[in-house]
Amino acid sequence: MRVLSASDYRRARWKNGGGWTTQLAAHPATTGEPGAAFDWRVSIAEIESDGAFSTFPGCDRHIALLEGIGMELRFDAAPAVRLERRLHFVPFAGEWNTEGILVSGPVRDFNVIVRRDAFGAEVLHRPLVGPMVFFPEPATWFIHLVGGRAEAKSAGGEVTLEAGSSLLLEPGARDRTVLNGGGELVLVKFVPRATAS
Repeated sequence: MRVLSASDYRRARWKNGGGWTTQLAAHPATTGEPGAAFDWRVSIAEIESDGAFSTFPGCDRHIALLEGIGMELRFDAAPAVRLERRLHFVPFAGEWNTEGILVSGPVRDFNVIVRRDAFGAEVLHRPLVGPMVFFPEPATWFIHLVGGRAEAKSAGGEVTLEAGSSLLLEPGARDRTVLNGGGELVLVKFVPRATAS
């Protein structure tokens, strides 16, 4: 059980100058730029202008609007999709050539990228209205507190989460973790392909 906050995140300007990426977490953990190799990565992007997305061959992506009016995703391999509903996640393949067209002004979006031969990912948007229990399992849970406040307790201790911070629950725990509080969450469950159903 590990809390991640702004001091742990890594922010970098895009090479094309059209925005910023703030890496919240990645596996394996890296100390380099957000573009370093990974099996999975969770990030928030600030998109300031229309432009092409980076491609990630062999990866699956999930993206959702976090702030702003919206953005249209134009793919070379599928019909266009509009991100208009806040934190409604849209999946697409990382190898697709993808262009983001802003509807009206800059946006922030929430991104999950997973290497499909290594992990499966389930991405959820949920309210936190009381206790939520996570039992020991081979999966990794990444929990981002979009808004509100929460406390997480396990046999190993207790931690506090403020809005904008994240909780990483990695495999190997012997006891359940209880998250309690009020707010809004993005939950990402990463399951190794060896155990994915």
